[in-house]
Amino acid sequence: MKHLFTRLSAWALLGLLATACTKTDEVAPTSPATATRDNNLALGNPSGATTSPSSPTNYLLVKDQYTLSYNRDQGKPNWVSWHLSTAWEGSAPRKDDFAADASLPSGWYQVKASDYSGSGFDRGHNCPSADRTGSAADNTATFLMSNMMPQAPNNNQQTWAGLENYARALADAGNELYVVCGSYGRGGTGSNGYATTVAGGRVTVPARCWKVLVVLPVGTNDVARISATTRVIAIDAPNDNSLSSSWGTYRTSVDAIEAATGLDLLSALSTGLQSTLEARPDAGPTN
Repeated sequence: MKHLFTRLSAWALLGLLATACTKTDEVAPTSPATATRDNNLALGNPSGATTSPSSPTNYLLVKDQYTLSYNRDQGKPNWVSWHLSTAWEGSAPRKDDFAADASLPSGWYQVKASDYSGSGFDRGHNCPSADRTGSAADNTATFLMSNMMPQAPNNNQQTWAGLENYARALADAGNELYVVCGSYGRGGTGSNGYATTVAGGRVTVPARCWKVLVVLPVGTNDVARISATTRVIAIDAPNDNSLSSSWGTYRTSVDAIEAATGLDLLSALSTGLQSTLEARPDAGPTN
């Protein structure tokens, strides 16, 4: 009987140990990351733009919704940088309230909403309206003329729109993106033919429109999470009404865009990581 009691005690002890081990080994489920509004200039200032009016061709404008380098002599941005995630999404309708940017330094010409009228070029957003629907104020900010470039209608409404829609689809799928967009060169072909300027020479029509997108799963400490396998999409498209409607046709490398523009993109990353990511054209899906 004594032996039986000993065996039963041992079994009970083993059962308790097994239960304790099971509870100890349990891992709490990981909560999905929550999308947030992050720093629009987290990946660096591509041109070293400053807020000094003595730098009229590289003037830094910081908005809550995006950051840009403005070129007074061209009447358009050199580049615009912004963060995209579902935290920027909401139910605000498209405002279509194009307006001059009164925050430009005193004495500078403020491009007006009517300055592109009859030119054959769209008032092409750099930071898109649909990327900023969290509030009426957010959406209105995208319609400032300092965020616009003269863009061939088919470039703006087809090729560019396709890439913008794809970027938002990536965000809706659980990613966040850092985007830099701009234009360079002189002379494009709109619906009325070739032109080098609009607005009586105050706004330069670019020859090329470019964009770089860095795609990450939603998380924190974003710059530190960028690795050699991070997807980077770079496109450089002609500002021409006869271009292809497929944005994937115009994929290139960040290095090529830097060579064409003189900018230093992704400068917040280490030199080695920049070299890896900037040399590689994207080969991922386009829809």
